Amino acid sequence: MPRFSRSIASPAMDFGSAACIPDALPAAGSRSAGSFARNWKISCSMRPGEDRDQHGNVAWRKALESVRPRIAQARARPLDVPLKAPFTIATTKLEAVANVAVRVELADGSVGWGEAPTLFPVTAEDQTVALDQAGRCCRMLEQLEPGLSCMEILSSVGNLLPGHNYASARAGIEMAVIDAAARSVGIPLWKFFGGASNFVTTDITIPICEPDIAARLAMEYAQRGFQTVKTKVGGRDLSSDIAMLHAIRSSHPTCNLILDANEGYTSHEALRVLQELQEQGITPILFEQPVARADWDGLALVSKKARELYGVPVAADESCRSLDDAQRIADEELAPVINVKLAKLGVLGALEVISLAREKKIELMIGGMVETRLGMGFAAHLAAGFGFFRYIDLDTPLLLAEDPIEGGYQVHSKKYIMTDAPGQGIDLK
Repeated sequence: MPRFSRSIASPAMDFGSAACIPDALPAAGSRSAGSFARNWKISCSMRPGEDRDQHGNVAWRKALESVRPRIAQARARPLDVPLKAPFTIATTKLEAVANVAVRVELADGSVGWGEAPTLFPVTAEDQTVALDQAGRCCRMLEQLEPGLSCMEILSSVGNLLPGHNYASARAGIEMAVIDAAARSVGIPLWKFFGGASNFVTTDITIPICEPDIAARLAMEYAQRGFQTVKTKVGGRDLSSDIAMLHAIRSSHPTCNLILDANEGYTSHEALRVLQELQEQGITPILFEQPVARADWDGLALVSKKARELYGVPVAADESCRSLDDAQRIADEELAPVINVKLAKLGVLGALEVISLAREKKIELMIGGMVETRLGMGFAAHLAAGFGFFRYIDLDTPLLLAEDPIEGGYQVHSKKYIMTDAPGQGIDLK
């Protein structure tokens, strides 16, 4: 049975605690490991609620600058997994997962894994593009000169695969590099990201479907212990959505309900849905991306009215796919919550958005595309380590018909418990 350093996450806990350094680091790469440990102890000495150390440095940046992994081999391959049932949202329908797995091996034998999920048009890449771009980046990694820090390596990845068009492939590469680096210095990823907690509690998602199917799923999830149910809405007549939501609440009366429209409403439609739900005595705890990504005025209007009239916070998801987007959301007060997804921002991009959101007092949600435990596991470690995400939406591995992963976090219904294995502690079957 793995040893866990802490079992309760504190919402106030930020980028580190004294618990985030293991008792000893491995001999492999001892100079790199020693430098990493010294710098990470400084990063983890911050008081709860602090994002930066006494010198103004962001903790995760110092960690990535401290370790210098030497990459020996990097490979990308298709990752195809069937779903238990079709997954329908307002903008697309998915029959099976068609992602990309990335494997990075260091000179000391440490292996890291990452996943580039594709959900076109939510991601700019389909599997073919993601595989091609990840492969191109893998070849670049194998040609890098030794001695570069993890941050320098990731910066090279960002230069080769910039912006939203390559965000998913970039995220898969970044995950694998960071996982390998954490393994090489003997630190679990949840400790690498601060060690606030070793577990997360996820919601569960019901896709767009008929009311009878939604009712059956809601009852099943209630029996399995899921308290927060997220449901996809939008892209069809409002009466169908209202009927589905009523069925969910009838089958799981005590659930916390999250609506995710995936850009599927106009601002008028979004507010009308909230009004009709209020008349039925239903108040969602969150309303994700009610309007089109570029409808900034609509997002601002729904955010303002949803909070004032119905007490419902709005999360920007598709509207936040870069640091510039996050800055605009903060400056113009367009939404009180930002949904961070590694596949739309990349890992470094996500960390930058997280830092900005913390500075601007914006609540954070962590989510993903339709991913296996490779990608979702990395996000779970990140969320557990930081300890301040208010909303956790990392359920898609539970929707897959097969689990292609060995090792990794332990699943206890809605609760994912990270182990003390270095990195993610996973392998692909």
